[in-house]
Amino acid sequence: MSEIKATNVHWHKGNITPSDRERLNGHKGVCLWYTGLSASGKSSIAVRVEEKLFEHGIRTFVLDGDNIRHGLNKNLGFSPEDRAENIRRIGEVSKLFVDAGVVVCTAFISPYREDRDNARKIMKEGDFIEIFIKADLETCEERDPKGLYKKALSGEIKDFTGISAPYEEPLNPELIINTTDETDIDKNADKVVKYLMGKGYLHSEIKEKLTRAGY
Repeated sequence: MSEIKATNVHWHKGNITPSDRERLNGHKGVCLWYTGLSASGKSSIAVRVEEKLFEHGIRTFVLDGDNIRHGLNKNLGFSPEDRAENIRRIGEVSKLFVDAGVVVCTAFISPYREDRDNARKIMKEGDFIEIFIKADLETCEERDPKGLYKKALSGEIKDFTGISAPYEEPLNPELIINTTDETDIDKNADKVVKYLMGKGYLHSEIKEKLTRAGY
């Protein structure tokens, strides 16, 4: 699906640079790429991180897997080919957010390493942070807030990750959050915020605010 069909097109470069936006925002644009099984806690943590960052003046936005499939990717299913195209499109959209100076949180299962690696490759070094939301299959099946595992096990849903389709765990993610052992969403979200602080994605003024808030 990534076949190039557009011809005679040229990239138009603007005059405002990522550094200009960083200076204005007080923080860098970056993609927080959450990956993990369904019901591992990706969306819950991403949304809580967004809230915490927003509370301290950081421009941020969540791209959620289900939400994107209502619009941009509503023509895609769950075959390996469609999954690859789903993640390719999200990677491109995430790159635009990063270039715009936003901390973009993507909450997608993104089961294949190659697809995640391809999303990383189109961004600059340091602009892609892979966050593995680690939860064993048994835990995810027990949670099953949408009843998807039950449907998958009964054969109602085909190509379901972890049941009838594979999930390839990240080999070298920047951050691992184990939600089997730690279920507190606030504590797990704090790990992401502290990572951003420690790695220099936030300027001193914002870091001071977060420090005063207990980070």
